[in-house]
Amino acid sequence: MSASPSLRRPLVLASVIAAMFMIAIEATIVSTAMPQIAGQLGDLHLYAWVFSSFLLTQTATTVVFGKLADLYGRKPVLLVGIAVFLLGSTLCGFAWSMSSLIAFRLLQGVGAGAIQPVSLTVVGDLYSVEERGRIQGWLASVWGISSVLGPLAGGLIIQHLSWGWIFWINLPIGLAAAAGFTAFLREDVAKGVRSLDVAGAALFAVAIAALMLAVTEAGTVGGSRTALRAGGVFVLGAALFVWQERRARDPMLAFSLWGRPVIAATNITTLLSGMAIIGLTTFLPMFVQGVMGRSALVAGFTLTVMVLGWPIGATVAARNFGRFGLRATLLFGAALLPAGALAFLVLKPGTAPAVAGIGSLVMGLGMGFLSTAAIVLIQGSVGWAERGSATASNIFSRNLGSTLGATVFGGVLNLSLARHGGHGAADFEAIRQLLGQPGRAARDSAVRAALGQSLHLTFWAVFAMTVLTLLLATLVPAVTVKQGAPEPVVE
Repeated sequence: MSASPSLRRPLVLASVIAAMFMIAIEATIVSTAMPQIAGQLGDLHLYAWVFSSFLLTQTATTVVFGKLADLYGRKPVLLVGIAVFLLGSTLCGFAWSMSSLIAFRLLQGVGAGAIQPVSLTVVGDLYSVEERGRIQGWLASVWGISSVLGPLAGGLIIQHLSWGWIFWINLPIGLAAAAGFTAFLREDVAKGVRSLDVAGAALFAVAIAALMLAVTEAGTVGGSRTALRAGGVFVLGAALFVWQERRARDPMLAFSLWGRPVIAATNITTLLSGMAIIGLTTFLPMFVQGVMGRSALVAGFTLTVMVLGWPIGATVAARNFGRFGLRATLLFGAALLPAGALAFLVLKPGTAPAVAGIGSLVMGLGMGFLSTAAIVLIQGSVGWAERGSATASNIFSRNLGSTLGATVFGGVLNLSLARHGGHGAADFEAIRQLLGQPGRAARDSAVRAALGQSLHLTFWAVFAMTVLTLLLATLVPAVTVKQGAPEPVVE
């Protein structure tokens, strides 16, 4: 006997939470263990690519899987995504070199590119607008919990088990999620002839992967040649993709969908907010440790409060959609971003770390309001047949924003260091030593001053990005949520 609809829905949600938790904890648990893994595998020059490779394929395939979910249903795409992710996780645990680990992380990223957008699409299918916001708050909490459990679990596994369990821990979680979707997710997919734009999907994935590679390598020493070649591949791939989409009967990426005012304005706002947040998470710990001379634990606290503020903001936002509307909620979240970023403009070597923590908390609250309103707004502006693509477009925008932001703000820091005292490799080596030994901050006053000035300029760039995010958010059309209505109404 199959479960009743009232029972199936929470069981499907539990499967969504398990699948999302598997993706969320992957980032923090791998970050904790990578120094020990790299020590065993060698090739330290490839260290950053263990993380970049995952994000590269995840971002490049997100929109592709969103479209597939609209064509063939959510369940098959989710099950394929989980299978690919678990295969990649299993192989990562058996990696024999850094190159093989990167290759298997690419496979993991493909699976994540299916799981994240389609899981959120399932939430949009099962829950009304009023309920959807509350569920988004719960899902945001998954990322907050994983950020706390990930480092702890990573440390315990490295201490007591083989590092392969960093990846194999995904297997029971993923299998449980797959079993839940198989048993309880019911959907009626219209039968008929489906036209799959294989060429468009392939060209899109190649073009975005090339863009991600170009952006990633542009911010590294000696990576300009690779970045230039990848940029050329991106331009060619993008041109061919546009040509293919204009001639395809059922294009993989519908320009009419992405060009709608609600989706376009919301996705651009999401992209810019992603750039701002990556600037904060990348460079605030550097300031706290290198300029303030505080420990890594204190630096981690200044970011942890942001991760805690995010689900709190999402939960509060969900409870007030009906009272204030989706657009007002999104605008409030966007306004909190520059308000929080102001705290980083006044940071000095002697400033209390609590000031940085307050700024992070406010920005976390802002992202909770903004991101929750954005996904509910986008999902509510389309029907079932387009919801997968629309949801994937928003996740794609945030991931792309994170990648672009890391490169843009990294470039600002490098240029500023060169201007404020970075006259050679020795100066950058001195900064590396300073970050490796926070206790040296009192002695290396010149190096600390150069780093502080450079990071201060970077914080100004982050603040400018948050202001731009707020300005773009004002272009999002008004949307009215009617109590009991299945979808909002775009005015």
